[in-house]
Amino acid sequence: MFNFRAATLFALLTLPFTPLPVTAQGYETPVTAEILPGWRDESGVHRAAIRFRLKDGWKTYWRSPGDAGIPPRFTWSGSRNLRSLEVVWPTPEILDQGGMISLGYANEVVVPLVIDPKRAGKDIVLQGQLEIGVCKDICIPESIGISARLPGDATSAETTISVALNDRPYSAQEAEVSAATCDVKPSDDGMKITARIHMPSAGGNEFTVVETDNPMLWVAEATSQRKGGTLHVSTEVIHVEDQAFLLNRSGLRFTVLGSDHAVDIQGCSAG
Repeated sequence: MFNFRAATLFALLTLPFTPLPVTAQGYETPVTAEILPGWRDESGVHRAAIRFRLKDGWKTYWRSPGDAGIPPRFTWSGSRNLRSLEVVWPTPEILDQGGMISLGYANEVVVPLVIDPKRAGKDIVLQGQLEIGVCKDICIPESIGISARLPGDATSAETTISVALNDRPYSAQEAEVSAATCDVKPSDDGMKITARIHMPSAGGNEFTVVETDNPMLWVAEATSQRKGGTLHVSTEVIHVEDQAFLLNRSGLRFTVLGSDHAVDIQGCSAG
């Protein structure tokens, strides 16, 4: 059965981003972005960040934004002395948008970047195009160009970036996750996932986000229920083009958001 909702969401979220034109009355963007240049650590890894500032009432979105959000996309073509770059997303807030759940940030967010340069000790020229969604009463895409020189001889850690790095979800090991298993069965439209995550509580009513490593798969909002030391998570995965697919358990990612902390669990075993 063709799933219209999943296909429509995929079509909307994969539309190309274009900056909004300036009208006769003028258009003032609700978000600005800047690169915090950061520092080079003893291993040669450079730690920098992007700081987004939003006008009052506006929000932007996490890596996996939920049905009501627009997923961010960053590209770094034109950068120099860049071997690899990892975006480290801080723990998001759970946002209610007209009865639909999204995940993101309000006011300001600092998103750390962990960068491996090609040439040790040399400056990195970072040039990026940030395609993000911002929402208030309406949701709009924004495309922001940024660039900065990251000095190879900078060794003093920046507090703002360090705080943001510490705000990431705990790893499975840090959160004392002893096991994560998944039962995968066919459903009317795709696959149903039932996961059991053996871990101490993250606090309060835990909310779980499930992601896959296949961009053509849409994941429904998951339900979570704690029973003692086990968090039970259920969701459904659907191909946006109504095609048959295989589900890679090692490519599943579970982010558990609790009132005390968040936990990032990558992969699950059969069972």
